[in-house]
Amino acid sequence: MSLTDPIANMLTSIRNANRGKKETVDVPASKMALAIVDLLKKQGYIENFRKMEDKKQGSLRVYLKFDEEANPVISGLKRISRPGLRVYADRENIPRVLNGLGLAILSTSKGILTDSQARQHNVGGEVICYVW
Repeated sequence: MSLTDPIANMLTSIRNANRGKKETVDVPASKMALAIVDLLKKQGYIENFRKMEDKKQGSLRVYLKFDEEANPVISGLKRISRPGLRVYADRENIPRVLNGLGLAILSTSKGILTDSQARQHNVGGEVICYVW
């Protein structure tokens, strides 16, 4: 079975596991998924991740993060650019999520970056998703 949008599938799996208060979720691995999950870890939205090898493409086991009252750290994930409607932002119009409280993830010529990193590098690109 082929997926038309594996990034949206990954974000939906993380969103559903968060709402179900699961500790881990497995998503199919790809270079872009690995870069997005790595950014989420560096920004403190997830606890950790691990690449699980198999005979095919492998999978990523994402360890979700919760606060002291068992509330998920990620309160929202939204896919912005999708295969049917690509959304790009130039370097002057990089979006802010919740006035800087959230995070926009962009695919740029410098790699997968957050909105603040893209502003520092002075590059624009495809807006993949919002996280808050």
